[in-house]
Amino acid sequence: MPLIQAFWAIVRRDLMLAFRRRAEMANPLMFFVLVVTLFPLAIGAQPNLLQAVAPGVIWVSALLATLLSLDGLFRSDFEDGSLEQMLISPQPLSVLVLGKIAAHWLVTGLPLLLVAPLLAVFLGLPERAMGTLWLSLIIATPLLSLIGAVGVALTVGLRRGGMLLSLLVLPLYVPVLIFASGAVDRAAGGLPVSAQLNILLAMLLAALVLVPLPTAAALKMSVN
Repeated sequence: MPLIQAFWAIVRRDLMLAFRRRAEMANPLMFFVLVVTLFPLAIGAQPNLLQAVAPGVIWVSALLATLLSLDGLFRSDFEDGSLEQMLISPQPLSVLVLGKIAAHWLVTGLPLLLVAPLLAVFLGLPERAMGTLWLSLIIATPLLSLIGAVGVALTVGLRRGGMLLSLLVLPLYVPVLIFASGAVDRAAGGLPVSAQLNILLAMLLAALVLVPLPTAAALKMSVN
């Protein structure tokens, strides 16, 4: 089977499995919405204050929602033996891993993209920052899935790897959070954001090249 067909076969399989477990698929999105809507209750419904914290609130919530969904990236495959089948597959494991990461983003990152502008309006984010918010989410949410895949692969063989996964992945998310929320914040202030977006794009391209191979190696190590 050509590599591209193997890639799309994994994406299609994971999407079908995700739609069969709609409740699990909705959890990260519900978590994202709940966290964002709780902030006005905690700090008060002051328009100027909400507008000032909106970029950080949206991006921290998106980061935590992605982290919440990461444990299922390889866990179900590990438990039902599918992961071992992938390891002995004639196709390169790194290509299959990239397919699983793409499916994970379609299930978790894409819904955040669709809901985030509504929540941004709820927090009073200026209209001129909406485009930058979208661009930052389009570029950086796949980056979150790629970075998280390495941590999941290292902990998939552990019974209680959720806490360790958070400790491994959260520090790696910090640069993404800084540049993404910084870009939205600067756009809200009417400042140029090309530098922040270019850095995020460079990080995404580097992760696309560098992440699949170590993730595949970590999966082999975890299963062994």
